Amino acid sequence: MSEQQLKQFRIYFTGAVTIIISVLLVWQYFNGGVPVHHILHRADMPGISNWWGAVLLPGLSWFLLGRIHKRIIDSPEHNNEQTYPRSVIIGFTAALVYGTVFSASFAYGFSTITSIMFPWVLVLAIFFKLYKEECVLAVILSMSFVFGAVLPTVFAIVVGLVSALIYHLVHFIYSRTSALMMKTR
Repeated sequence: MSEQQLKQFRIYFTGAVTIIISVLLVWQYFNGGVPVHHILHRADMPGISNWWGAVLLPGLSWFLLGRIHKRIIDSPEHNNEQTYPRSVIIGFTAALVYGTVFSASFAYGFSTITSIMFPWVLVLAIFFKLYKEECVLAVILSMSFVFGAVLPTVFAIVVGLVSALIYHLVHFIYSRTSALMMKTR
């Protein structure tokens, strides 16, 4: 995609997120009130209103898409093709599916699935760069309908940082170990 097309997509995507979250909040307001989500799902902990999503989701979409676009433009493989790189699309889609399944299983009371999915994301972090912006954005957007915007943002940041640490630490140890094994031969 050209730089102009990336800018246009960023505007349209952020606008779509803004419209969707605004419609959802208005619907919630007129149908029982805008939910408040408590930290650790405990009523004695502080609550965070879904109203924060009206600011947080468009802001995160704008910021993270800007980072994705900068990475695409700075990439040596960037050739102004008409679509996003395949890795960005796959990462976004996989994270969107993960967040949707996680949220739906939580919302419908399938705690076994949610308790399995969290550790598996850390295992997947060994093999995949789950800390990339497209993964973080997709997880936040997909989980926001069930958990509001703030809790998924905190979750995605923590998981992103831990997955970056896991990915780079494992790959560092692997490269050093294989280098040592080659020297000893």
